[in-house]
Amino acid sequence: GFHPESEESSSLLRTAVSVLQSSYLDSTSQDGFQYSQAILVENDVFLSELKAFAQAKEAAGYSQEELEETFAFLLFDNEEEAKEVCQTGLRVNSSSVSTLGDPAKGVYISKYADCLHPRPWYHGKSGYIVICKLIKGKVKVVSENYTTSYTCPSPGYDCHVSRNNIPSKTSHCQAFEQSQYYVYEVSNGSTAERPRQICPYIVI
Repeated sequence: GFHPESEESSSLLRTAVSVLQSSYLDSTSQDGFQYSQAILVENDVFLSELKAFAQAKEAAGYSQEELEETFAFLLFDNEEEAKEVCQTGLRVNSSSVSTLGDPAKGVYISKYADCLHPRPWYHGKSGYIVICKLIKGKVKVVSENYTTSYTCPSPGYDCHVSRNNIPSKTSHCQAFEQSQYYVYEVSNGSTAERPRQICPYIVI
């Protein structure tokens, strides 16, 4: 069974917390969050698909930098939703954000561990963060699109990011939208329902 006090889980918690803390947008977040337990997601399918994605892109001539694993974050209000993503993966049509690309053709995931929701956290709020491994691949910088004719995935790329650098005085909602990765996988003209380059790693 799962014993919160086991050594393995406390070292996992340390790993998770250090990943989160090194991914804050705002330095004041360092003291603002408390994390209680971490659960390792062991999904061999996702891990092998991440590896397969990396191998395919390496064969296609991607640089080591493009193939580097990084982390990205999802926030859920309840444990069931967090666990579901760990079992079924991050699928298209799961985002309310649409500024960087068509939500029906790709997925959105947060770059910063303290900017996971359009509204700021209030004191006492809790939630579940899924830390994912991400291979960004070829990243295209796009302008934000607030119209309903959504930006489509760019041929030859794997990920869109916002052109706007986040100014320090921006609203939380804007900071959230501007720090999303829009990740997709297109092959033979059709879009994968679950891009292989995102792999759920730890729930905290």
